[in-house]
Amino acid sequence: MSAPASTPVTPAPGRRVALLTLGCARNEVDSEELAGRLAAGGWEVTTDGERADVVMVNTCGFVASAKQESIDTLLAASDTGAKIVAAGCMAERYGNQLADALPEAAVLSFDDYPDISGKLDSLLAGEEHEAHTPRDRRTLLPITPVERQKAKPVIPGHAIVDEATPAHLRQTLRRRLESGPVASLKLASGCDRRCSFCAIPSFRGAFVSRTPDELLAEAEWLAGQGVRELVLVSENSSSYGKDLGDPRLLEKLLPQLASISGIVRVRASYLQPAEMRPSLVEAIATTPGVAPYFDLSFQHSSEPVLRRMRRFGSTDRFLELMRSIRDLAPEAGARTNVIVGFPGETKADVAELERFLTGARLDAVGVFSYSDEDGTEAATLPGKVRQDTIRRRYSKISELAEELTAQRAEERIGTTVEVMVDRVDEGEVEGRAAHQAPEVDGSTTLTGGISGDLRQGDLVRATVTACGGVDLVAQPVEVIDRARP
Repeated sequence: MSAPASTPVTPAPGRRVALLTLGCARNEVDSEELAGRLAAGGWEVTTDGERADVVMVNTCGFVASAKQESIDTLLAASDTGAKIVAAGCMAERYGNQLADALPEAAVLSFDDYPDISGKLDSLLAGEEHEAHTPRDRRTLLPITPVERQKAKPVIPGHAIVDEATPAHLRQTLRRRLESGPVASLKLASGCDRRCSFCAIPSFRGAFVSRTPDELLAEAEWLAGQGVRELVLVSENSSSYGKDLGDPRLLEKLLPQLASISGIVRVRASYLQPAEMRPSLVEAIATTPGVAPYFDLSFQHSSEPVLRRMRRFGSTDRFLELMRSIRDLAPEAGARTNVIVGFPGETKADVAELERFLTGARLDAVGVFSYSDEDGTEAATLPGKVRQDTIRRRYSKISELAEELTAQRAEERIGTTVEVMVDRVDEGEVEGRAAHQAPEVDGSTTLTGGISGDLRQGDLVRATVTACGGVDLVAQPVEVIDRARP
């Protein structure tokens, strides 16, 4: 078992910091790591901006809408009268440019995270802070596997006293900001892929796996905090272990995580189709305690479009992957995101995407319209698709995805599912079946049967009785594993 999240420190007056998190689950973990460091440094940490001395916004810099939400949140926070701090991906990606545009905010880099408590102290004391000039973070880490083993991640999950220190003696610098039975566990930071539409590697850096010992120690700590389901996150989870010299490390880690006392479900996310070797498919589909759930980043299925995206695959190869999954686990869940309107996309490419979606029988599909991203290769490609054409294609694919995922949910009526209870509120019980990841894949409402006796964190066997879109209604039959009161 890992050590407590932080040594109790009585917060000094005037040192209350509110952490507001935008974007993906990886950002949520980053915020909890920041919260652990701040609490260890004597700060009172909250998620409520009222009466805070400092409001820190962990921004998202992935797409235009996320950037705008980050700016809007920073502007709204400035009305609180607190010191405003921008951190996270947008702050890292734009640095001094963001500081010039928002002089009311101090803009921090990932490099400021290790001593975040001291950094906030200096800002609160009125010391001047010069925002960083953005750099391509892929050049800031060594690129050979041996060197990476010796490197410290840019955003470390733990404060390692010494490499020889046993994992159970290392301090887990993380503090949960939200209660509930589900938590994300970050496998790695950064990405080594070079998808032409994606800027993430430039500001998140090269791919660096955390060691299994670190992950198991943090997972045990999370279980001690009441977590029942672990969601494994990273920029590319199927690459886990490659930089540690073992590309099959995720397959070995999954059963170890699933065997931790108190953990009843482990869910892998952010998987690359091109890296789904048969042994990894089998591990996810058949390991007890691991959700047979495949969050696969297809992005498109037309081979010419995928090549321009600097990705691999085709409709037929992707459909074969889905068949191999369902040969092992017929009820396995699967989701993806797709982009329409990529430069050079033709009507034939869209038809190929439709063929894939129709044949794949996915449980959830996120559809995105292509837009140029600063500093990406795709922004320089010829053959830009007209905006009105992109809008039509987006509507067409979105309607198809909605119809197909609703059909897939309907196919589950009469089947038995295992539901993690997320919320019990005035007699309403809501949770998620194994094919439903938190927040993105719909939910399952439990009614009748033993639903009145359930509590948050219970793992329940239930029979699906109805559906609405991707959401299910089910009658609970028995509690498989009861959560602690």
